Amino acid sequence: MKKKILTVDDEPDMLEILEVILSRAGYEVIQASNGQDAVIMAKEQKPDLIILDIKMPGMDGGRATDILKNYRQTRDIPIIYLSSLVNAQEVEEDGHVLGSKIGDMYFVSKSASPEELLEVVKKNIGPGFSS
Repeated sequence: MKKKILTVDDEPDMLEILEVILSRAGYEVIQASNGQDAVIMAKEQKPDLIILDIKMPGMDGGRATDILKNYRQTRDIPIIYLSSLVNAQEVEEDGHVLGSKIGDMYFVSKSASPEELLEVVKKNIGPGFSS
């Protein structure tokens, strides 16, 4: 069975890029274009992982995270923040932004390579197919 990833970004091109990268790696991809839809989809679809843009109009990624972490059925879903606000050199090996060790917040720069993105995804949920 494929592991399911919810990708959330207000840029359609970014959603398309993520879908290509993740589906080729064997993951099932579902998409939302804003934080509000992400919360609804996460509750309904129960993805294995959420890749979430931070800066979006309306409900941003931070607010969506606050809501998701307060629902029993979504609080344990790992979240990877995807942002153009962070460049690849600012992200440490463990996924934290340099100087930040806040909880389980993992960041990937939008400028990261597909291999770097997949490495972070695999660290969080393993390969796309599960037995």
